[in-house]
Amino acid sequence: MNLKQIAKDTAKTLQSYLTYQALRTVLAQLGETNPPLELWLHNFSSGKIQNGESFIEQLLREKPDLALRIMTVREHIAEEIAEFLPEMVRTGIQQSN
Repeated sequence: MNLKQIAKDTAKTLQSYLTYQALRTVLAQLGETNPPLELWLHNFSSGKIQNGESFIEQLLREKPDLALRIMTVREHIAEEIAEFLPEMVRTGIQQSN
């Protein structure tokens, strides 16, 4: 068992998930402030969000301002949950087992 590789894979999966959550947040904001841009981002992201880093790279080429906005939201989410996430994961696994 390669624990370092498992940790890297888990971090990559979590990073992609936080990118997805940040995208949802930005889409909701745009839905209230700029519906045409929200529609564009929704269409652009369709089928591309599985790999968060690849999605961000593609978005940076198309609309850098939106990519930066999503990265900022993602970083904020990560900072807010980092404190209690490890304990929640351990507790969830223990309860599930």
